[in-house]
Amino acid sequence: MSLPAVLERIAKACGRVGRDPKGVRLVAVTKEHSVAEIQEQVLRYGRFPLGESRIQEALPKMEALEAEWHFIGPLQRNKAKFAVRFELIHSIDSLRLAEAVARKALENGKVQRVLLELNLGREPQKHGFLEEELPQAMAQIQALEGLRVEGLMTVAPYTDNPETVRPIFAQLSRLADRYGLPERSMGMSGDLEVAVEEGATLVRVGRAIFE
Repeated sequence: MSLPAVLERIAKACGRVGRDPKGVRLVAVTKEHSVAEIQEQVLRYGRFPLGESRIQEALPKMEALEAEWHFIGPLQRNKAKFAVRFELIHSIDSLRLAEAVARKALENGKVQRVLLELNLGREPQKHGFLEEELPQAMAQIQALEGLRVEGLMTVAPYTDNPETVRPIFAQLSRLADRYGLPERSMGMSGDLEVAVEEGATLVRVGRAIFE
């Protein structure tokens, strides 16, 4: 597939539910891809956010390419000083991590834009707050100076039938609405249409762009 083909999938999904495609941003997941590949398969088509999930891999690319960088993977507290170089962090999954990022943001004189990661599929191997943990976590993290919580993120359970994870995406949208948050980061190569139909504003796609 290719980036234009992914954009067409997004547009068709928007059309089915009466959404403006401009309300959905494609985050190109560039982990394990070279600067040359990113230039050829993503940036030649325009300025898209670039998503990385490993700090060590991301930093050289960030030096080489001027782009809007998003951090989308699990983040260790000791990497917070590097994470605040990203425009948006999708994966705040604990109060202690939020506190570490907030401290480094203040040290750098910025307010870091973040999303809180939810484990709505309740999968033990995945990161993220459980739904019942969200009210307390939201209150504590929104109170931190140096952070701005802009939305929620989830990674749905893997499935060959995307319809089975529609309730998870719908729930993320309801929770974002409940807290008055504009951003919903959900949907990847295999399930992005369902995510868009349920209100995704950010879809994280790698395989469908580069393979």
